[in-house]
Amino acid sequence: MARFDDVRATFWDEGADADRPPLTDAVVRDAEQRLGVRLPVPLLDLLRVRDGGVVAESWDAYPTDVPTSWSDDHVPFDVLMGIDPDDGLSVLDSAHLIEEWGLPSPLVLLSGDGHTWIALDYRTCGADGEPSVTWFDADAATEVPLAGDFRTFVEGLTSAASFDDGLD
Repeated sequence: MARFDDVRATFWDEGADADRPPLTDAVVRDAEQRLGVRLPVPLLDLLRVRDGGVVAESWDAYPTDVPTSWSDDHVPFDVLMGIDPDDGLSVLDSAHLIEEWGLPSPLVLLSGDGHTWIALDYRTCGADGEPSVTWFDADAATEVPLAGDFRTFVEGLTSAASFDDGLD
């Protein structure tokens, strides 16, 4: 398992979205107020480097102990949504997307395509707590807990190419 600082140093794909600016404290405060939750510090650490975009291939999957609709042994994490709403889909779209896809609440969506999502899950910890990270399949109405917190999630990321099912 990688250490968070090691992952953070190489987390973002260098070719894609390289011009996206880092976060400012004012944007973070506004986002937390609009979302009604405290965002995890490790997430903000990544977004302070680049406010969302394509994740480097070294960190674009998370292993699972159970099969999902995506794979027998992992889920994709090739994009991390940022906060800036002017850059397309962002974590600020979570409330709308949760309603549209029939997901539980409160969540902050981090990555997904509509049918499947990886989200910060605040259902147990509350708005000021440390959220777990969960995989949601809206079509199958299933969920798979991935990690107890965002830092652990990031430290567990690996390359989709390391899985041999051809779904990378």
